[in-house]
Amino acid sequence: MEKQPNSRTCFLCGRQNDVGLRVSWYNDHDARQIRATVTVPDHFNGYPGVVHGGIVAALIDETAGRALLLDGDIERLMVTLKLEIRYRRPTPTGQPLTVVGWVVQQSASRAKVAAEVRLADGIVTADGEAVLVRPPQVFLDRWEPEKQYWRVYDD
Repeated sequence: MEKQPNSRTCFLCGRQNDVGLRVSWYNDHDARQIRATVTVPDHFNGYPGVVHGGIVAALIDETAGRALLLDGDIERLMVTLKLEIRYRRPTPTGQPLTVVGWVVQQSASRAKVAAEVRLADGIVTADGEAVLVRPPQVFLDRWEPEKQYWRVYDD
C-alpha cells in the first residue's frame, strides 16, 4: 500500500509533535479505503485501559477526512463541518488498533466521509461519519507555508 504524507505539527500525524500519536496512513486503492495501525498509549485514556472518547473521535475525524487523499491530491483536503461518532464498545489503550476510512460521496466543495476503529480481531469499537467542506481562503493562506513539510516520512 502507498503511504500518505504527514505533517510536522498535527496532533495525529505530526512527526515533530512530541505529544502526538504520529500515525501513518496508507492508501488501499483496491478497497478504495485508507488505513492505519495505531497503539494509543495509556496517557490518552479516559478510564484506565480505555482510550478517551475525544481521542477516538479525533482518529475517526482524521481518518475519514484523509480518505479524500486516496488518489494523492493534497489540494482535496477539506475541513470538518459536522462529525457524528458512535461508540460501540470501549476502545483499549496499549493494543494495536486499525482505523479505516472511505469516501461516501464527494463534490468539488463538499464531501461525506466515514471511518471506523477496529480491534485486531476486526471488532469495531467506534465508527463515524463526517461532512467536510472546502476551507475558507484564510485557512488556505495559513496552510501554504506548511505545505513544504507535508510529505511522506520514514517510519
